[in-house]
Amino acid sequence: METRLNDLEARVAFQDDLLESLNNIVARQQQQIDLLQRESRLLYEQMKSLSASVIPADGEEPPPPHY
Repeated sequence: METRLNDLEARVAFQDDLLESLNNIVARQQQQIDLLQRESRLLYEQMKSLSASVIPADGEEPPPPHY
């Protein structure tokens, strides 16, 4: 009975350690996801502002030289 109890305590300790490790991994991954989402939003806004300033409106572009 004593051996069985010791085995169970060892398993619980191992599982606690594993759970803590997995929790840390998930927390780091969430931080990375948050960072990637912020960077993605920033790039989207930059692309949106670039496309508005680089692409001329229909009437603003001069006709090509062969006209």
